[in-house]
Amino acid sequence: MINLIWMGMILVGFGFAAINGNIDSVTKAAFDGAQTGVTVSFGLISILVFWLGMMRLAEDSGLLKKVAKLLGPVVRFLFPDVPKNHPAMGYILSNMSANLFGLGNAATPMGIKAMQELQKLNPDKETASPAMCTLLALNTASITLIPTTLIAIRLNYESANPSEIVGTTLLATAVATAAAIMADRWYRRRTIRRQKAPGIGTSLGPDVKG
Repeated sequence: MINLIWMGMILVGFGFAAINGNIDSVTKAAFDGAQTGVTVSFGLISILVFWLGMMRLAEDSGLLKKVAKLLGPVVRFLFPDVPKNHPAMGYILSNMSANLFGLGNAATPMGIKAMQELQKLNPDKETASPAMCTLLALNTASITLIPTTLIAIRLNYESANPSEIVGTTLLATAVATAAAIMADRWYRRRTIRRQKAPGIGTSLGPDVKG
């Protein structure tokens, strides 16, 4: 669906440009955008390599394990339906730790693995389970202590103070994460009430129907 939406937007843009005789402007904008994308990508490489290296050092030194241990009670509260020693827990902890440091690219593979493990626990393979919805909500909100990627972009564009967004980013992501958790708790309670309501069987299982 997303691919169709983007394709529609591109076709509509080219259509209006053709009607107004601005095809040259559209072509120029397309090439300028491609050039900017390459420039930003190269600018991100250095900062991402640095922080990924730091993450590896943190992993080898045991710091990530300590962070994961600190996050353990929080994760068990957020994912009460996932067994404590299930492999999904390790991937969830790694995903959240990477997101805390603003390493979205490093967090993505762990998030995918966590979803795959959660799918194994899902009794209804056609419907996302509450745990899967919780993980998706947390990744979308993504509370961030150090917005590494944004700092790298600002450095690439020669910002006078690229790290000045740390405070506002932390506040914004904290509010977004709190809202995501509250919404998740509300939907979980609503699902439990629906399952216990008279006349509703147990065929729905623990899943959240969209």
